[in-house]
Amino acid sequence: MKKAFVFPGQGAQFVGMGKELYENSPKAKELFEKANDILGFRITDLMFNGTDADLKQTKVTQPAIFLHSVILADSLTEKPDMTAGHSLGEFSALVAAKALSFEDGLRLVHARALAMQKACEANPSTMAAVLGLDDQIVEKICTEIDEVVVPANYNSPGQIVISGSNKGIETACAKLSEAGAKRVVPLNVGGAFHSPLMEPARQELAAAIEATHFSTPICPVYQNVDAHPYTDPEQIKKNLVAQLTSSVKWTQIMKNMIADGATSFLEIGPGKVLQGLIKKLDKEMETNGIQ
Repeated sequence: MKKAFVFPGQGAQFVGMGKELYENSPKAKELFEKANDILGFRITDLMFNGTDADLKQTKVTQPAIFLHSVILADSLTEKPDMTAGHSLGEFSALVAAKALSFEDGLRLVHARALAMQKACEANPSTMAAVLGLDDQIVEKICTEIDEVVVPANYNSPGQIVISGSNKGIETACAKLSEAGAKRVVPLNVGGAFHSPLMEPARQELAAAIEATHFSTPICPVYQNVDAHPYTDPEQIKKNLVAQLTSSVKWTQIMKNMIADGATSFLEIGPGKVLQGLIKKLDKEMETNGIQ
C-alpha cells in the first residue's frame, strides 16, 4: 500500500483559502505569520479576504497556493511514500518530502513568481488548452509553426496545454482545430509558462536555487521535467532549474507513480484538478483531497 501526495499548481486558488486552518490550528497560524514576515506583506489578508483579482497576480498566486498546500501537509500525521507537484506544486512536494525547509521553499516560490511576472511583462505571450487530440499530433503541429509554440503541460491523455508567443498560439489554435481537436481553449494567463520564453526567469531562479540548501528527501519526488523519481539533492536542483522552460510531464508522472506501486493519491491544497486528471488515467484509483 503506497500513498502518493500530489500538489496543485497555479489556477487552483480561491478567496478564503487557508482561513479555516489559520483560525483552528495554532501551528498553522504561526507558519502563516512567519510567511507574512518572509514575504514582507500580509499575504494572509489577500488569501482570506482579498478579491479574485488580487489572487490572480502571479506574485500572490504562487506563494498563496504553496502556503496553503505545505501548511495543510504539515498538519497531517501520515507520511507519503512518494510525492509530486504540478508545476509550482513541485516546490510544495519537495517541502512535504523534507527536501526543502518551509522557509527556503517559500523564498524560492516568491523568487520564482517575481521572475516569471517580469518575464511575462517583458514578452507578452500566452497559453491554450487542447482537448481530444493525440500528443504526437499536437507536438507535430507545434514544430511546424514559425513562432515559439511548445507543449507546456501533458495533463492527461487527450489534454495538453500549449505555450508560446501570442501570434504563435493564435496560429496553433487554428491549425489544431483543423486537425480535429474537440476544443481549443485560450487560457487567461499572464504569459507562456514552461516555454523558451521563460528563459530570463529560469536564469534568475537558477541563481536562487543554487544558493539554497536541499536535503535528501524522505521519499522519492517525481519531477516535472522527465517524470522520474529523484532523491539526490543535486539532481533535484538541476531538474527544478530546468522546469521553468520545460514541459510538465504530468500524465507520465501519474503513470510512473502507479507503475511504481501507488495505491492511493491524496491531493493537498486548493481545488480538485489533480484528482480529476488521475481518474481520467485510472478510473479505479483511490483519490482523495484536503483543502
